[in-house]
Amino acid sequence: MDKSSTIGVVVEHDHNKIKPVTYEVLNAARNLPGLVSAYYFSNGGEGNLESLIEGGADEVRVFLHPDLVHYTHETYAAALIKEIKKSQPEIILLSASNNGKELAAAVATSLEVGLATDCIDLQLSEAGEIIVKRPVFSGKAHSIFRLSGPRPYLVTLRPNIFRGEGADKTRSGKVFKEDIDLPDFSDIVRGLVREVGTKLDITEARIIVSGGLGMQAPENFKILEDLADVLGGAVAASRPVVDNGWQEYSQQVGQTGRTVSPDLYIACGISGAVQHLAGMSSSRCIIAINSDPHAAIFSIADYGIVGDALKIVPLLTNEFKNILNS
Repeated sequence: MDKSSTIGVVVEHDHNKIKPVTYEVLNAARNLPGLVSAYYFSNGGEGNLESLIEGGADEVRVFLHPDLVHYTHETYAAALIKEIKKSQPEIILLSASNNGKELAAAVATSLEVGLATDCIDLQLSEAGEIIVKRPVFSGKAHSIFRLSGPRPYLVTLRPNIFRGEGADKTRSGKVFKEDIDLPDFSDIVRGLVREVGTKLDITEARIIVSGGLGMQAPENFKILEDLADVLGGAVAASRPVVDNGWQEYSQQVGQTGRTVSPDLYIACGISGAVQHLAGMSSSRCIIAINSDPHAAIFSIADYGIVGDALKIVPLLTNEFKNILNS
């Protein structure tokens, strides 16, 4: 890989509001030699394109089509494959979000190229080869390997790992816009039913308030939602909670759920089974609230509170409100 190579970065946005994970992927791309090209798929209402350049893109390519109003892997994959064949990038970087992982898999399968998922490190060897690191065995070990074979390589990066120092207002770049043709996915697009913007994806959240069976009943998760709203975070859950139908599977953290790496993880009424710890132990700061002083969750917690989460969490919510309002 050399300075003449193109590094493609897929922009994630929700109703043209660019997601923070995109800037993390751009930051990772800046550490590789080559032209960083941000691919923005839209129906015409672009977000803040200048912020993509300030975040690390050398150019922003906006691809316009009416069917790109919402994300579906069919439309995005068709558009991305069209651009890959045109510009021949060396590597495509995406966030390891639900959409990013789905899109990367669809494109890699179609083009028959290599795919590395959920990577936590991305480097270039002295020989110019791309080296990636990814967790294996529920995060108990790391696998480091070299990418080879037909290109472009597709790599998804775990959110909250590749943060930079923020926008660089001195950077400059170019913006290109073009209308593109896509296969007729109109039936799929018209039939798309999706809640947008109502919940923050837990893999992208920097603050997570998570609940276990210690919350005692599904209606008590409103207490966690209140705290998450005050902190600007997301609500997650342990597997038993999801199995009982108290919360959706998309909110499950653990070995059979989602892996998260937030700045702050508040575990409320969660005992700390090894399967749950596998999905959140890489959090930067862990606060555990549990009535059992011997709960396993305290073994990895940075701060522990022994007590009833139903009483303690509302107190925390009120205290945070007072601090933030002042």
